[in-house]
Amino acid sequence: MWEQRLIETSRGMFEIFVKGSGSPLCVTHLYSEFNSNGNTVANPFTEYHTVYLVNLRGAGQSAPSLTEHDLNMRESVKDLEAIREALHHEKWAFAGHSTGGMLALVYAILAEQSLTKVISGGAAASNEYMRHKGSIYCKDNENNKRIREIMQQLNDSQMPLEERRKLNREWTEMSIFYKDRYDEYFNRPNSGKVVSDRLNYYSYVELKNYDLRTQLPEITVPTYIYCGLYDTQCPYDFSREMAELIPNAKLFTFDESNHYPFVEEEEKFAEFVKATL
Repeated sequence: MWEQRLIETSRGMFEIFVKGSGSPLCVTHLYSEFNSNGNTVANPFTEYHTVYLVNLRGAGQSAPSLTEHDLNMRESVKDLEAIREALHHEKWAFAGHSTGGMLALVYAILAEQSLTKVISGGAAASNEYMRHKGSIYCKDNENNKRIREIMQQLNDSQMPLEERRKLNREWTEMSIFYKDRYDEYFNRPNSGKVVSDRLNYYSYVELKNYDLRTQLPEITVPTYIYCGLYDTQCPYDFSREMAELIPNAKLFTFDESNHYPFVEEEEKFAEFVKATL
């Protein structure tokens, strides 16, 4: 289990979960809420790092948002910086998956002086992935109609837990390479419940103008990009683009993975984590 801590910062109180030993590394996702079960993205890093799994503003017991703009990526980076300072770390590493990987890029652009490295997986540097037919979020994708229905239903705070789990499973099954191995992949302690307010802000406000491509060449901190070759959320082309635009970035490809290589190819992902040291 992960150790829960409530950290008082200059920007309010934040809930974090801590595990592992070694140099500090922060992990979070733009619209997920974590608990003491930890997270399957963060777990492999605990072998080499003291990992801080962060509930961003409006998630778990972290400070609430006062305005909807408190939920954007720039403000989230300011919150992460306040947490880092409260923990008395001069620098730390940051790792994020999916929208967490997008946040990693924004962090590197805004405050790379505070980072030892960034790790970004299954992500994209612009909203162009929403128009790629290989993405379930593209209106031309065969699964798009259903994924929109699922996201709409998950917005219902009154939905019974069992029904919510079924919908989350269906969403996830669209995003794994071997669908019949779902139970093997996800039958383990984990957390990462969707925070509707944060998801809605990202989807309907921030995503409209999300494009970091002209700024990526400015990143000088060591950067590691990873992606499943068959990713149906942020297709592989966008990770390759990120790696080409960031000077000296390293791209790691998972040949038998969709959006979750950290469980789909667990041993190979452990090798990837070691390669980032």
